[in-house]
Amino acid sequence: MNQLPIGLVFPGQGTQKQGMGEPWRETPSWEITTEISEVTGEDLPALLLHTPAEQLRRTDLAQLAVFTVAVVAHAEAVRRGALGGQVVACAGHSLGEYAALTAAGALTVSAAAELVAVRGRAMRDAAEAREGTMGVLVAAPLADVERLVREVRASGPDVWVANVNGPGQTVLSGSPEGIDALDAQAPTIGAKMIRLQVGGAFHSPYMAPAAEALRAALKNAPFAPAHLPVVANADAEPYTGDCDWPEISTRQLTSPVLWEQCVGTLTGPLGCRRLVELGPGRTLAGLIRRIDRDIEVVSVDSPGALD
Repeated sequence: MNQLPIGLVFPGQGTQKQGMGEPWRETPSWEITTEISEVTGEDLPALLLHTPAEQLRRTDLAQLAVFTVAVVAHAEAVRRGALGGQVVACAGHSLGEYAALTAAGALTVSAAAELVAVRGRAMRDAAEAREGTMGVLVAAPLADVERLVREVRASGPDVWVANVNGPGQTVLSGSPEGIDALDAQAPTIGAKMIRLQVGGAFHSPYMAPAAEALRAALKNAPFAPAHLPVVANADAEPYTGDCDWPEISTRQLTSPVLWEQCVGTLTGPLGCRRLVELGPGRTLAGLIRRIDRDIEVVSVDSPGALD
């Protein structure tokens, strides 16, 4: 395989499924699940092998499960020397940013797992305290979506842009009334609303209490002073350690995930010619192909993909 400069990308919440750890359980890197169990107090092998899909939708469990599979996949890829290029940068979608920080050398697996556990619990608590939901508007330009969001919010209901995933795919977050209003107005901009089965209005001001709870844990986290570039969701800028990760990661909870711009940063200024998705599913590969069809993208969602 040619030695292209590659970027590693890691998926977020929503990619979890029952039995998601099964493909990895016989690999040497599966031992990481024991380490994460000890740090977080959750039984990760049971979570990844036996927990029913409905229970896995719980925010805190979903986040731990997706993070763990992502770091196991990365560890196994490194162990086998299977990445097929020089890794020059990392990025993750929302929760995936913590796996990206781990892969880049900014955090140890244990330190990142502790943060993921705090983040998941805090987001779950915030969502239970204030009802919210999310939906995806497809087939409409971002400028039209942003205009419609402003109009709906000006009329009363809470709604915000939560993720800019790629051309024609924008995730919205807010109150049930706000998402209902956007759904009703979507045809006016040629869009269709797809409701998401989530437990709260993530990446919106509704997550402010979670951000404050997470801030304290982030302030005590042992971020490395130097590491591979990690492209942050909050501003799509690459950071190499000389930065305030606690502030950046706190801001991420209430800010939109600028995924389309993050991919542009990886493939533009950072020079990545291949992107490797590590973790459950192939969601990011699909988004990346929408963003830039010229970029090679590979999904590693099982050990077989490493061959």
